[in-house]
Amino acid sequence: MKFTKMHGIGNDYVYINCFEEEIKDPAQLAPIISDRHFGVGSDGLILILPSIVADCKMRIFNADGSEAQMCGNGVRCVAKYVYDHKITQKNPLTVETLSGNKTIRLFTENGRVSSARVNMGKPRLMRSEIPMLGKETQVVDEILTIDKKASFQITCVSMGNPHCVIFVDNFDKIDLPYHGAEIERHHSFPERINVHFAQIHNPKEVTMKTWERGSGITMACGTGASAVCVAGVLNKKTERKILAHLPGGDLELEWAEDGNVYMTGPATEVFTGEWILNK
Repeated sequence: MKFTKMHGIGNDYVYINCFEEEIKDPAQLAPIISDRHFGVGSDGLILILPSIVADCKMRIFNADGSEAQMCGNGVRCVAKYVYDHKITQKNPLTVETLSGNKTIRLFTENGRVSSARVNMGKPRLMRSEIPMLGKETQVVDEILTIDKKASFQITCVSMGNPHCVIFVDNFDKIDLPYHGAEIERHHSFPERINVHFAQIHNPKEVTMKTWERGSGITMACGTGASAVCVAGVLNKKTERKILAHLPGGDLELEWAEDGNVYMTGPATEVFTGEWILNK
């Protein structure tokens, strides 16, 4: 099986061109191929498939084998792959995901995609849309207690997948592996949740760190950065257009007046290889 390793500001996945390859059990393959010691090494597995409603379709499997609805960094890389490999030469192009079709504007250098602007869609803000247990309201600056010593002011946003945003003054006070894992699996979130701690530098600029549902600490999360943009506006902390600094690089986010969130960032192909499938 041929594969391609790609990343969006360090959020890395193994990509399979399923126009040519057939994967019978991606949920079983994802943890094996994602292992950074015994496999290729990645945050998960992404399949690039034919679609009858878009230019291509993507399926995302986290490093633990669970399937995700959407990946902002991943969808930019999918768009780069299908354009660079001439599956389609449309610009903009569309990608089908479990959270709907995404329209992507490509920016090219020497005939290859260097970055992309993704229409991430409209955020979903009601508790049942996250989903989160409790009274049907928006979850904005609400207290979540995870143990006797720790509670956080959270804002929850769905960008097709669930996100919990916590604004902090100092990252040193956050034990990301512990707090991230505890919040991800908190009983309030029946489908688990992605967790983001964000520090605001000014109304146009934030730094964030992420614990992703099913993958743990990652270098970047595009849907998470989109959620941070929305949460900043809801809490009257940031403007509608921000620059987000993530461990792997920067993303530009805008919660536009049309209600959609737009994300712009790079997409990088690292290497290709062959994986021996056990029959």
